[in-house]
Amino acid sequence: MSLLSLEQALDQMLSVLPSPTKTETLAIHQAANRICAKDMISPINVPSFDNSAMDGYAVRLADLAQSMTLFVAGKSFAGKPFEGEWKAQSAVRIMTGAVIPEGADAVVMQEEVNVNADGSVTFTTLPKSGQNIRRIGEDVKQGDVVLKAGTKLNAASLPLLASLGIAEVDVFAPLKVAVLSTGDELVPVGQPLKQGQIYDTNRFAVKLMLEKLHCDVLDFGILPDNQAEFEKSFLTAQEQADLVITSGGVSVGEADFTKTVLEKVGQINFWKLAIKPGKPFAFGRLNNAWFCGLPGNPVSALVTFYQLVQPVIAKLSGLTYSQPVRLQAVAVAKLKKSPGRLDFQRGFYHVNENGQLQVQPVGFQGSHLFSSFVKSNCFIVLERERGNVEAGETVTIELFNELLA
Repeated sequence: MSLLSLEQALDQMLSVLPSPTKTETLAIHQAANRICAKDMISPINVPSFDNSAMDGYAVRLADLAQSMTLFVAGKSFAGKPFEGEWKAQSAVRIMTGAVIPEGADAVVMQEEVNVNADGSVTFTTLPKSGQNIRRIGEDVKQGDVVLKAGTKLNAASLPLLASLGIAEVDVFAPLKVAVLSTGDELVPVGQPLKQGQIYDTNRFAVKLMLEKLHCDVLDFGILPDNQAEFEKSFLTAQEQADLVITSGGVSVGEADFTKTVLEKVGQINFWKLAIKPGKPFAFGRLNNAWFCGLPGNPVSALVTFYQLVQPVIAKLSGLTYSQPVRLQAVAVAKLKKSPGRLDFQRGFYHVNENGQLQVQPVGFQGSHLFSSFVKSNCFIVLERERGNVEAGETVTIELFNELLA
């Protein structure tokens, strides 16, 4: 059976996954990190009136054409506009944010004005029309779409809504994700290890990433290598969750039940991918939930979650997903690789003294060696049919996003 490429796997998954429909309305102060469920339309202009960008003097160019010295007719402060009669051959003292007096063509900053003993002011430069005036609707016009559906609400977008007087926002309901680990050799973190046992770091890592993605996590713990128990937990999990994620059990060993159970209680869309690490990744559909099966090796589990599950969660959550940033860098050391699979090696990139982007591998690249992630800030992405890379060759790097940063 030929192995699917990463691109083929993503296309297959994203083409069958539905967009969410369940929404709720929240006050904006409760909506941080939620996903906007509909386009947000501005009900007002911002600014809502012409106002000054500087402390200075509002002027009419026609007056300055006759004399660069004008008397001061009054003042305009933020929240307290000038209301007196604005006679010819005069200026209005104005503060930043204050309403522009009707008829003004420009604001001259106070540093370009000399105040005379008789109270008049002399302008040292002739302003251009519109100088230092913020026009109504210059930032946002009434009726503009200020946020698209699918936008994550954060410290940039929520204050924007507040500035428009929008107090509530419709958001998609958070995704419910069930997490299970498989294997008699696994022990919860914090308990002593016996001979042949290892800590269940995968479930811990997956939960941390799910929390960063703001999912509701349902932890089903460690499942024993018993097919009946596995199937029972599997069915319970898919009744309660939108997405079920398992770790381990998708290989070909005698105790690897995930594929068998998935074929019995649902359908498997694909099972093996042409990527390294992470070949035994499974994706399928259950009666009430979608399913992603991660490999048991810690690095493989993290890589497949990052590359495959992350966009799945974005689609099911309603988030407009941004592809990770990929750049070209020069390898500063030899990279070992065999042709046949797309390879994600852990690396550390930096900019050298000449402004050149360089990258070096971090530690050994075995799929069981997790410590290298702590020292990494990117994946070195080596093409499927590429072989060994010599120092000095150009490679593609993928910068870690907030999930790993």
